[in-house]
Amino acid sequence: MMSLKNRIFNYMWRHFKPSMNSLVKDKKGNIIPDVRIGNTTNLGNPENLNIETNVFIGHYNTIDASNGITINEGCQITNYISILTHSSHISIRLYGAEYRKHKDLVAYNKASVSIGKYCFIGPHTVIMPGTTIGKGSLVSAYSYVKGEFDEFSIIAGNPAKKIGDTRELDKPYLEKHPELLSFYKNWAE
Repeated sequence: MMSLKNRIFNYMWRHFKPSMNSLVKDKKGNIIPDVRIGNTTNLGNPENLNIETNVFIGHYNTIDASNGITINEGCQITNYISILTHSSHISIRLYGAEYRKHKDLVAYNKASVSIGKYCFIGPHTVIMPGTTIGKGSLVSAYSYVKGEFDEFSIIAGNPAKKIGDTRELDKPYLEKHPELLSFYKNWAE
């Protein structure tokens, strides 16, 4: 006979285990085609989140859209990622105990985030307010991303910097499989 502890664990696992939600709706209530979001991802202010088609957002992410986030078509956002549209780490030190008593705080950073088409965001990445990542970019795992990055950037580090171009990464695959070139050109050009 199974112990009570094991029965509770089995019940919880069956009913609350990580899974993918594929019935994601836009602001008008229409299902967005081919969007999958892990049920363990926390979406803050989803009314300010614009997600296009064919987007994958994995598990254990924090996506704070309080000041607007756009995730364009075909993006893959892996696991353990924070996408932030506000940051108080400087203002809280400036104000100390008075922090919560004031509005329009000095050094309280608020800005939107935009992630271009067919980007890949590696695990354990932090994307800070005001960041724009151009289409076709790849963000390496454990990166701290802040600022504007060109299309097709390979982005890595803390702080993150552009270290390469994904077109160079893709080139040998497209040469070996020229039948994929038309698919690639459909979104890349």
